[in-house]
Amino acid sequence: MADPATYRPAPGSIPESPGVYRFRDETGRVIYVGKAKNLRSRLNSYFADFAGLHPRTQTMLQTATDVGWTVVGTEVEALQLEYSWIKEFDPRFNVKYRDDKSYPYLAVTMHDDVPRVQVMRGAKKKGVRYFGPYSHAWAIRETVDQLLRVFPVRTCSAGVFQRQRQMGRPCLLGDIGKCSAPCVGRITEQGHRELAEDFCAFMAGETARFIKALEKDMKAAAAEQEYERAARLRDDIRALQRALEKQSVVLGDTTDCDVIAFADDQLEAAVQAFYVRGGRIRGQRGWVVDKVEEVTTGELVEQFLLQMYGEAAAEAVPREILVPALPPDTDAVVELLAEHRGGRVDLRVPQRGDKKTLMETVERNAVEAFKQHKTRRATDLTTRSKGLQEIQDALELEQAPLRMECYDVSNLQGTNVVASMVVFEDGLARKSEYRRFSIKTVEGQDDVRSIHEVIRRRFKRYLEETEKTGELDVLGEPEAGGPIDPETGKPRRFAYPPNLVVVDGGAPQVAAAQRALDELGIDDVDVCGIAKRLEEIWLPGEEDPVILPRNSEAMYLMQRLRDQAHDFAIRYHRTKRSKGMLVSELDDVPGLGPGRRKALIKHFGSVKLLKEAGPDQIAEVPGIGRRTAENIIAALRADDGAAPGAQDGTASPAQDGGGRT
Repeated sequence: MADPATYRPAPGSIPESPGVYRFRDETGRVIYVGKAKNLRSRLNSYFADFAGLHPRTQTMLQTATDVGWTVVGTEVEALQLEYSWIKEFDPRFNVKYRDDKSYPYLAVTMHDDVPRVQVMRGAKKKGVRYFGPYSHAWAIRETVDQLLRVFPVRTCSAGVFQRQRQMGRPCLLGDIGKCSAPCVGRITEQGHRELAEDFCAFMAGETARFIKALEKDMKAAAAEQEYERAARLRDDIRALQRALEKQSVVLGDTTDCDVIAFADDQLEAAVQAFYVRGGRIRGQRGWVVDKVEEVTTGELVEQFLLQMYGEAAAEAVPREILVPALPPDTDAVVELLAEHRGGRVDLRVPQRGDKKTLMETVERNAVEAFKQHKTRRATDLTTRSKGLQEIQDALELEQAPLRMECYDVSNLQGTNVVASMVVFEDGLARKSEYRRFSIKTVEGQDDVRSIHEVIRRRFKRYLEETEKTGELDVLGEPEAGGPIDPETGKPRRFAYPPNLVVVDGGAPQVAAAQRALDELGIDDVDVCGIAKRLEEIWLPGEEDPVILPRNSEAMYLMQRLRDQAHDFAIRYHRTKRSKGMLVSELDDVPGLGPGRRKALIKHFGSVKLLKEAGPDQIAEVPGIGRRTAENIIAALRADDGAAPGAQDGTASPAQDGGGRT
């Protein structure tokens, strides 16, 4: 269970605007969505008096590990966005917004002889027009109450309708003008159906047509001095406009677009993107980027579009993208996006209407996200320092581990054994220092010997690098050249020693790492291991592990370090295994060397296609004769399941792909 105080927003960081907030658990899943007229007041109420909260709210706060929010312009926008997110994320603690696991819809029963407007839940029925869903039934009733002034469609049940028809007089709604009273013949069934169709058309987005018609009638009534009728029409127009306010964050039902906005200063920029699908906001994402040079907003837009959509799937590129400023070379960017999407892409700056309003909402969120980034950046240093200090105290180190290296081993049934080395400096990943190793001497699933080999190789290289410069203590004043390569101007591959070596494993792996350091005479580097099962920290020669507090910054930092090493090793192992499998079945073919193996794979594309080829087709490859082709076919068909051969290698620097995660 998390302590809510660990993720409470900094004082003054929460805006006083209306908005929607989300609580997430440790896996990143949204567990609660809520709305507020004043975000600061609402969120502070969660953290002010924990003991006074409802027990379910206490459980939610202890399950959550993070809280975030989105600023909107009005309370109605907050309501709309709230139910969109509840529908999308299905948060486990939002039970008060559910009713029988369904959301209310505004429905018009067009299949009836006399259509009825009502609130419906559950499975959708054929012949019924649905609008929504809404998070609250009362929100539907408020909308309907406004629209009935202009579109007085029947809302009563079938029983009430039949009873009033038998009695020959309308119900109260008919008397006050909010029902056209088809039950007593005030309007024909066809006329009432047309009224229901107009109601549906207005709800579907054809709003301007009705408002303009009412305005025209109002002016005509005023011109004829029918002031009472003009006043009623004026009130009808206001009722429609109030109903429209409830849809202010929703565009047309057929609108699919991405809305992108920026907030920046001289050094950094924050980006917010809202994804609108089917007229509703279906998602939101934010980024913060460093400015490496002075750029305009249009240049930022161009860089962002290329990075965001360049690697995305074609269906992820929408037909319309709204931006705050056009890139310098708009035509080229649009052409590139259209080619990637396989269809037309409109890139434009919204000037008016709902899209302009939505762009302003996204811009407010970009500004808010930028403020939050600045706040987090100021506190991150404190958090990282606290984590490093906690590690130093828990492991009884002489100094804080400002540079930590973590090692992990990956293999599949003893084949293609590899290891990874990831580096954290000042609590942050230093990806340019990541390294990969192919284990040379170990066969089988022996992580202990693999750890011994990789630690020995890494620190042997460190000793070699430092001996070249005559500098064994790189923490002191460097000699000429030092850890920096004078030819490239970059750090030598293994020039910097860590303060702490972390291995993924328990006591045996830690002992192997310490033994490797002892064999090299290195006694100023501390060693520990982190075991996966219980997240225990093991030290050399100790019978019992060190247990870090579950919610401590030290544990969080160690887990991130270990997870990075594990993921990096897995990716390298998969790459190496796939390359090994590609040529392994050709390894034992007599007279077939590496060059001709590569030529075969290049010509046919895969071993599978090579197997399907005949000897004449194989003999077409340069350097392959008829007899060799027959040997290849015989080998592939005789041994279709040969194990992939291992590939040996040396430490791989980040420039060869080792520094990318």
